[in-house]
Amino acid sequence: MSKFGREFKEFISRGSVVDMAVGIIIGGAFGKIVSSLVDDIIMPPITLLTDNAQFSDLKLVLRQAVMNGEEVVRPEVAMTIGTFIQTLIDFIIIAFVIFLMIKGINKLHRKPAPAPEVPAEPSEEVKLLREIRDSLKQGSNNI
Repeated sequence: MSKFGREFKEFISRGSVVDMAVGIIIGGAFGKIVSSLVDDIIMPPITLLTDNAQFSDLKLVLRQAVMNGEEVVRPEVAMTIGTFIQTLIDFIIIAFVIFLMIKGINKLHRKPAPAPEVPAEPSEEVKLLREIRDSLKQGSNNI
């Protein structure tokens, strides 16, 4: 196997790369779930409240289409504001659900017990002074 092949194998077998790939796949599926939640559950009641107006139908026409009978001579130019609003709602819901998930995961993690405090190692001066003290005590005991 070539050096490039070995480097690629090492790179791809790292745990972080695999975790990232799993995250991307799950994120894509999660995005579909949230889009369905917005499109199929949240938007229908909003549509009823807005007198059957669909967000996706909202647009700001910059130039009207030019028609010659049934034939479009020049297409309409419009900013589809409704699509942007729909995407924004999707994003807010995804961000909120991820926030709730992370908050829940953080509650599951137990905080480790604080490590017992270990007294700091005395400095060299303190060690030397202790030796001198101990020597003086031994010398006074011999008198």
